[in-house]
Amino acid sequence: MTLPTFNEERSLWKKDYSFISGIDEVGRGSFAGPLVTAAVIFPKNYNNRHGINDSKLLTPKQREEQSNIIKQVAMCFSISTISVSVINKVGIEKATQMGFRKSIKELSVMPDYVLIDAFKIKQFANTKQKAIIKGDRISVSIAAASIIAKVYRDSLMNTLHEKLPQYDFQNNKGYGTNFHRKAIYELGLTKWHRTSFNLSKYINTKA
Repeated sequence: MTLPTFNEERSLWKKDYSFISGIDEVGRGSFAGPLVTAAVIFPKNYNNRHGINDSKLLTPKQREEQSNIIKQVAMCFSISTISVSVINKVGIEKATQMGFRKSIKELSVMPDYVLIDAFKIKQFANTKQKAIIKGDRISVSIAAASIIAKVYRDSLMNTLHEKLPQYDFQNNKGYGTNFHRKAIYELGLTKWHRTSFNLSKYINTKA
């Protein structure tokens, strides 16, 4: 298995950028639940000896283990949540941008350069950021952010499942599986669903 590397980070360290943050989001395409963003800054001497990888390629147990490791070895990290009510008010694109900026602001060390999975951050200097397609498979810093964000959001969705087991959030994490769509058809939407996604169409359409 090819792991993410520090190649992107090393090239920036050589240019005298000291604090490079990886940033990622989880839950952007979900029908229900919050959006979670995370940011991670590693010390220069960390070499990914723990095998940090794209969160989508790990089992839940592996993600939990690596999330704990990341929090121990990182120089600093932050995890930010954008609520469903905010997503419904401003839309997912603006909510994602809000989450990115919030994660940067909540770091204990202000990064002088950021690496982001797929998206650039608006209202942030273009010369101090780089969007990388499939960045969580390329940059260790982005992969680490994706892991801690996913572990945190999965925990939130598991807790929500206890309140609303009929929507199966424990397994679908709020995404639009056939089971979830059928539940929307039969039971309707809840306050945890993203009405800005026009999910009302599933109320009248059986999955």
